[in-house]
Amino acid sequence: MAKILFVIAPENFRDEELFHPKEEVENAGHQAVIASMRAGTCTGSKGGTAEAEISIDEVNPEDFDAIVFVGGQGAAVYFDNGRAQTLAKEFFNSGKVTSAICIAPSTLANAGLLRGKNATCYSSEEENLKSKGANYTAEGVTADGKIITASGPAAAHDFGKKIVEALK
Repeated sequence: MAKILFVIAPENFRDEELFHPKEEVENAGHQAVIASMRAGTCTGSKGGTAEAEISIDEVNPEDFDAIVFVGGQGAAVYFDNGRAQTLAKEFFNSGKVTSAICIAPSTLANAGLLRGKNATCYSSEEENLKSKGANYTAEGVTADGKIITASGPAAAHDFGKKIVEALK
């Protein structure tokens, strides 16, 4: 059983982009742990809530097998967040699944992880990914090695399935 860290914004994370991939990994027998800027209740843009068990400052990457940056408007709080970028780099450099959906791939791009990689995202972030050296695919879900990116809510289930596949 793998342990997957889901990083969400404290407010305005996209509900489907957390709940659907989380459902996919849990249905495959894996454990999901939610982190945010602070522990406690976080609110989705569609009115759903999720409990962040830990803050991103408390995360030890050695305790997890994969990281998922969840999208939604609130995810922009992580674009230039040093701790979020460090976590992304630590997971990637350890050969662990490093993933993001919707606008969240910009966190990976800003951390320098998408240079020369195939990646997708929500259309508003396409230019940022390209400017950071990503090969933008415009696909629903794109996997390039252990980096998995997805375009948005419609791709959330497939994104979760691709993460499960990468953990095998």
